[in-house]
This record gives sequence, C-alpha cells and structure tokens, in this order.
Amino acid sequence: MNQSELILKVASISGESKKAVEAVLKTAADVILASLHEGGEAILPGLGKLTVIDKPARQGRNPATGEAIDIPARRAPAFKAAKALKDALNV
Repeated sequence: MNQSELILKVASISGESKKAVEAVLKTAADVILASLHEGGEAILPGLGKLTVIDKPARQGRNPATGEAIDIPARRAPAFKAAKALKDALNV
C-alpha cells in the first residue's frame, strides 16, 4: 500500500476528506520525525515503536574494486513490532 492508497482507504473508512486525512498523516509524520530527531522514540499503538540507533564508523569495501573505504558513523531509524501486530499476522 502506498501513500495515496492509504489516504484513500482512511478517507473512505473515516468519512473525512482526502485533504484532511493527508494533512493528519503529514502532521503525524512531522511529529514522529521531530521526536526521533531529539533522540526520543515514537510509539505507534498496536503497531510498534520507532527509535534511533547509533551506528559506529567502520571499514567497508567497494565491491567493484575491492578498495577499502571508510564508512562514517550515523544515526538510523529502527522499528520494533508490537506483540499485537505480530500476533495479528500469525493467526
């Protein structure tokens, strides 16, 4: 399901306009991003938890040439599925 399909589905179920649903989803995404950027976490009830993990700098290899390259440290998003979601998928 892509973004426009999600908006259509939520709008049809909720009875809200597509514009209103799109605005709510965009606002939710902005709030979640801000929370993660501050080093926090975002809990999506029934779905799971988004957090940020710190990945250390490391050595890598260019697969084409075999040359060693330095991969810098970075922050990456991580998602842990809620038990309710796991159970719903394994019925």
